[in-house]
Amino acid sequence: MKGKEKDYFMALYDVAKVINASLKTSHVLHEITQSVVKAMKVKGCSIRLLGPRKKKLLVGAIYGLSEDYIRKGPVLVKESGLDQKVLKGETIWLKDAQTDKDFQYGAKAKEEGIRSVLVVPLKVGKKAIGVLRVYTSRVREFSGQEIQFLEAVANLSAIALENARFHQALQTNYDLLLAHKYRIDDN
Repeated sequence: MKGKEKDYFMALYDVAKVINASLKTSHVLHEITQSVVKAMKVKGCSIRLLGPRKKKLLVGAIYGLSEDYIRKGPVLVKESGLDQKVLKGETIWLKDAQTDKDFQYGAKAKEEGIRSVLVVPLKVGKKAIGVLRVYTSRVREFSGQEIQFLEAVANLSAIALENARFHQALQTNYDLLLAHKYRIDDN
């Protein structure tokens, strides 16, 4: 196995371990973004999740980007051609986010020093629930292997989110059942 292949394998293994070790969504997503930045040697990484009305992409986790960039404004699906395509299941590479018309915040990308962006969907089954992005500080093409790695991480991230959601629902049901049981026992 070549060096770079082994790095992606180990990085994917590390992501899987993080996902398996915790049901705390914020912690897991932060660890995933950090692992992606280190493995791919990129400027930053973000995971954004569709809001309840599916009109905005909300921050799940961001690593490697400034607070100014993070607070640039809402990512509105209707104003982001990039995210519209990704949420339909496409993997999209933008050569230069500073000038690409599909990137919602090109001027902010320039201020932040972001050039290329690779975005993959987070899907549960065939339904997109968000996006995973990597950002570079120079124009960069991504290899097929890098794209496959990011798509695998996105799939694992979506599984982690679903597991956490199911766990929360089970916990809520259990708590309600206990509360109901104690009310019955008290009567």
